[in-house]
Amino acid sequence: MYTDLPEAELRAYRSGQADPSDFDAFWANTLAEAELYPLNVTASKVDAGLSTLDVFDVTFAGFGGQPIKAWLRVPAGAGGPLPTIVQFHGYGRGRGQAFENLLWASAGFAHFEMDLRGQGYGGSTGDTADDAGSGPQVPGFLTRGIDSRETYYYRRLFTDAVRAVAAARSLTLVDEARVGVTGTSQGGGIALAVAGLVPDLSAVVARVPFLCDFPRASVITDALPYRELGQYLATNRLKVARVHDVLSYFDGVNFAKRATAPVTMTAALMDPICPPSTVFAAYNNYAGPKQITVWPYNGHEGGAWEDDALALREFREHLA
Repeated sequence: MYTDLPEAELRAYRSGQADPSDFDAFWANTLAEAELYPLNVTASKVDAGLSTLDVFDVTFAGFGGQPIKAWLRVPAGAGGPLPTIVQFHGYGRGRGQAFENLLWASAGFAHFEMDLRGQGYGGSTGDTADDAGSGPQVPGFLTRGIDSRETYYYRRLFTDAVRAVAAARSLTLVDEARVGVTGTSQGGGIALAVAGLVPDLSAVVARVPFLCDFPRASVITDALPYRELGQYLATNRLKVARVHDVLSYFDGVNFAKRATAPVTMTAALMDPICPPSTVFAAYNNYAGPKQITVWPYNGHEGGAWEDDALALREFREHLA
């Protein structure tokens, strides 16, 4: 059933999320700190048992110079440079196995699939540690290090994602002028963050994105992962204002205001995990060319294979 506003109201909805005056300075300083560490990109070809694709095991330096894993998949024998899709995953997922996730390379793109630090338990494995301490938290990632913007988990993860684009562009098989980013759920939220931090992307596809409009998301759904915020604040009652201040630096709404690459987004009107108003909060604030597809009878799966077809069309158009 519908869990949120009617579609007409969604298209008019504006988030109440604050836009911190030092948002840009915070992220400029964060990325400048990361750039003190060389990317140190290595790519080793692996035998994935595939006859139509070549696969490379990639490592690069992310936040704090910490090693981040990725896969690079390309059509077998490709000489490049190729239009490239950098992909980020949903909550709890890792990069998985070398022979998984073959759509993008099979369609002729170079496919750079970033591993997510500390994740890799929810349907696919991971190979990247999160080398950082954390204070009290609710199990999961949404409240890890949430006492300050400097220690918050997504500061590290979003920095990794920006560095992933740079790492991909450093590879000879990649056309650095034709790079798009994509993701579903958490991956869609990461893609929006990268769109707000990397000014020269060719395209963005964010499917039912997570990490948007925290003030509303934290009070209109009991579904995980947003429920982690509610559980944390139900106990840490005096930290509400501080937590929401921290979250304002990581909200897809504020990244969307700074993003200029063409974006395609999707929202599902029966989605309890990423309620459609939170998706529209980012979409309605997106600064660049934009389009959104709404699935009236779907939950968090969104358009599933229809979203795959939509993403293929958009990347073929913008990365051609």
